[in-house]
Amino acid sequence: MAKQRIGLLFGGRSGEHEVSITSARAVAAALADPANQAKYELVAFYIRKDGVWLADAEAQSVLDAGEAIACEDQPSRKADLWQFPAAAAEIDVWFPILHGPNGEDGTIQGLLQLMQVPFVGSKVLGSAAGMDKTVMRMIFSQAGLPQVNYLDVNRAEVWSDPCRFKSLIEKIEAQLGYPCFVKPANLGSSVGIAKAKTEKELTAALDSAASYDRRLMVEAGLSQIREVECAVLGNDFPKASVIGEITYEAEFYDYETKYTDGRAQLIIPAQLPQDVVGRIQEMAIAAFQAVDAAGLSRVDFFYVESTGELFINEINTLPGFTALSMYPQLWAASGVSYAQLVDKLVEFAIDRADALSNRPLA
Repeated sequence: MAKQRIGLLFGGRSGEHEVSITSARAVAAALADPANQAKYELVAFYIRKDGVWLADAEAQSVLDAGEAIACEDQPSRKADLWQFPAAAAEIDVWFPILHGPNGEDGTIQGLLQLMQVPFVGSKVLGSAAGMDKTVMRMIFSQAGLPQVNYLDVNRAEVWSDPCRFKSLIEKIEAQLGYPCFVKPANLGSSVGIAKAKTEKELTAALDSAASYDRRLMVEAGLSQIREVECAVLGNDFPKASVIGEITYEAEFYDYETKYTDGRAQLIIPAQLPQDVVGRIQEMAIAAFQAVDAAGLSRVDFFYVESTGELFINEINTLPGFTALSMYPQLWAASGVSYAQLVDKLVEFAIDRADALSNRPLA
């Protein structure tokens, strides 16, 4: 049987460009595993920071070196943004490993769907809902999943006249209090997130978050919580992994803590009562299905040990995918190796596409 040509798509127009390259290198190594190499042929596609697609030797060189291409000296022309390498027409299954905006928010998924080629991960709806914290919260609420108290805020309220802004501050203080967390609605990897313990810090946090996104979210802070995560794998009948826990010394799990070696520790499996493990797994699958995710997702929770309460924090439909990332580690602890995980994700992409192609036309 002929090998399936896997288009590994990485880089992208996002602040998580370098993280994407690291994840892609890990996926490439998994596809080079003997069992996978017998089934798949890897074709690398690199999207520069300016949006230009590269393939062949140029893309492979980025994958091999693990370093982004500086494009300041070779600015893109508008026409170049609409051109795809010739090799794109020969791809059997796309494996997008693009993190952040323009990569996991439904943008690239819509493009791949128009190509009518199977691709790994959620489609447009699941990707967009998983990226937009405001929409995600609404869906979780409709699904009956417990969440911490929060308020939606828009940039116009923040960058407004002093009277209106003061009313916003008073509303947040009255309904959420301190500490609270301010987040841009549509960014990943803790970019733009800040913890506020005073009015001065809240003012600065709102201004900073508004510089990243038009829509913001402010969440009530919880004390004495444990941050736990569950990986989900599958399509219509997804399965949940063992539970992992993140511990750290910082105020919260910010960008620097997340991507600096030694700043955070992953505990797998988390030491939790079995009934709590079961509740987390059930809620993780419920969240996955609520946003119509597919293939893979990581679902994050807050566990208040003193009361036994669980609150869903977010779903990430395209989580970090290096060999050391939480998602693949959770599956490794559940008996699925990294190479097997990549293989399963490709198979799920094909299965989902086959199910759609067999649908009768209206």
